[in-house]
Amino acid sequence: MNVLVYLIPASLLLGGIGLALFFWTLRTNQYDDPEGDARRILSDRWDDAPPED
Repeated sequence: MNVLVYLIPASLLLGGIGLALFFWTLRTNQYDDPEGDARRILSDRWDDAPPED
């Protein structure tokens, strides 16, 4: 039971850090690239297949 005294604050701290980092990524627009995604999916430049001669 004494271990909960350490685990609960540690889990809240780690969850808060994760939440803060998630909001930081939202604020810096790291998820906003719809044009790039639309063009990358149609391009075969980065395929894993060997180039055809």
